[in-house]
Amino acid sequence: MTRKVALVAGGTTSKWGVYPGTLRDIISEAAKACFDSNPRIKADQIQGFIFCSVFPERSAYQSHTAPWAAECAGVKPNRIFCRVENMCGSGTVGIRTAYTAIASGLADLVMVLGAEKMFVPNPQEIMLNMLTGVDREWEGSTGLTAPVQFALAAQAHMRKYGTTEEQLALVSTKNHLNASRNPYSQFPKPCTVADVLASKPVTSPLKIFDCSSITDGGAAVILAAEELAKELTDNPVYILGTCQAASGFNYANIPDDWADWDVLNQAAQTAYKMAGIKPKDVDVAEVHDCFSISEIIEYEALGFCLKGEGGNFVASGCSDYGGQVVVNPRGGLIGCGHPLGATGVAQAVEVFRQLRNEAGERQVANAKIGLNHNLSGIAEHHVVIYGSKEVL
Repeated sequence: MTRKVALVAGGTTSKWGVYPGTLRDIISEAAKACFDSNPRIKADQIQGFIFCSVFPERSAYQSHTAPWAAECAGVKPNRIFCRVENMCGSGTVGIRTAYTAIASGLADLVMVLGAEKMFVPNPQEIMLNMLTGVDREWEGSTGLTAPVQFALAAQAHMRKYGTTEEQLALVSTKNHLNASRNPYSQFPKPCTVADVLASKPVTSPLKIFDCSSITDGGAAVILAAEELAKELTDNPVYILGTCQAASGFNYANIPDDWADWDVLNQAAQTAYKMAGIKPKDVDVAEVHDCFSISEIIEYEALGFCLKGEGGNFVASGCSDYGGQVVVNPRGGLIGCGHPLGATGVAQAVEVFRQLRNEAGERQVANAKIGLNHNLSGIAEHHVVIYGSKEVL
């Protein structure tokens, strides 16, 4: 029988964007913010440490990163420590790794820390680093980068369902407004639909305001077995369900319709079943809006609306405060920024705060169930569902 697992602490670096320090500094600040969120937890209690980072070898010239990052964080893991790299989904996969270790009895208290130093002095090097996340021989060499891949998904969705550029822009305006209430967001200034539509073209139909950004940043959470969690906090946030699914890697080999991410629906349905809930029960969702089209297709694949209705879902306010489910209250990747290995962990920090009623002016009223979705490409998805102590 597996043990129940809960989040008991969480924090982020104070500001995402161009970080003035090194990756070591990002790790140290994220760890301190996490410990500061729960003074009952001491560094010497941490038994496990999962470090989530995509290309520290290239951007920080540092490999062998798990024990190095643990030392930067001030912890000495004695049950489990490893680095998780799964491109943009690294942070969520790190949380699942910690969950598995605790649920199985391998450890009782595990820190998951995601950190990325993406800005380097040579801007061209940034794009070369990002290209390591696609198939080097068959995609990277032809320029099939992430913006191009998601633009193809947008074109497919527009052809099939009539989704409009204005509906894409509404995702960006919603998330930039939410980011304006988030003290650590990279882009805290609201924008209008007109601003989005007039912004610099990237690859049709995506404009610069439809895209997430290069970002430095870090985030950390601490997970505990249920009995220990009750000792460490009066308000634990439990993992109710989780799943991963992939249907391919190279775009030429992905069997899914690019407009319908059925593999995400598979992962979500498995997580919902494990959690014993339905999509309509989710109060707040942190989803992977690496591009505006992503969030629209995710509404559909997560079951918040029917296929083809994602554009209307955002246009009618169903994904905003006062709607069916509040999506990306911290500003998402578009408004908050996207430091690859840290993103999934920061999403969990936001859900943790929301379900504890600690999100300040971003607070979703009566939030009891939260969902965290992260992807590493349109055919690779990671889902975690959380619940407050009231729903356990």
